[in-house]
Amino acid sequence: MHKSRLGTLIIDCLTDDLQREVAFWSAALGCTEQPYDEPESQNYIKLQTDSTQPTIEVQKVDHPSRVHLDIETDNIQAEVERLEKLGAKKVAKVRDWWVMEAPSGHRFCVVRPQRPDFEEGANVWDDD
Repeated sequence: MHKSRLGTLIIDCLTDDLQREVAFWSAALGCTEQPYDEPESQNYIKLQTDSTQPTIEVQKVDHPSRVHLDIETDNIQAEVERLEKLGAKKVAKVRDWWVMEAPSGHRFCVVRPQRPDFEEGANVWDDD
């Protein structure tokens, strides 16, 4: 048995000015920005959302701008296998998470739990 749910919406921006994009999205969505302190997170800025909503991040990327989502899980391997059975495929492993592609071609990531209420709000899956 493992758990998963929608964790984060990522706004991928092909840009040289991440702050400009964050200013737009924070104003458009009525959120304040929360920069990360870790150096490896310099291309991400989190937007503050209510704890009942998915996290939103604005990310600087080197591919065309798009929106992707992160599925948070307490067992990455089991969730990847479950999603592969549904027709998704692995694209790349990044640090300790997987970039995957849905049958429709949409990219998404499978990551560790990100939100504090994960245990109470996640779907429970039987690992048959």
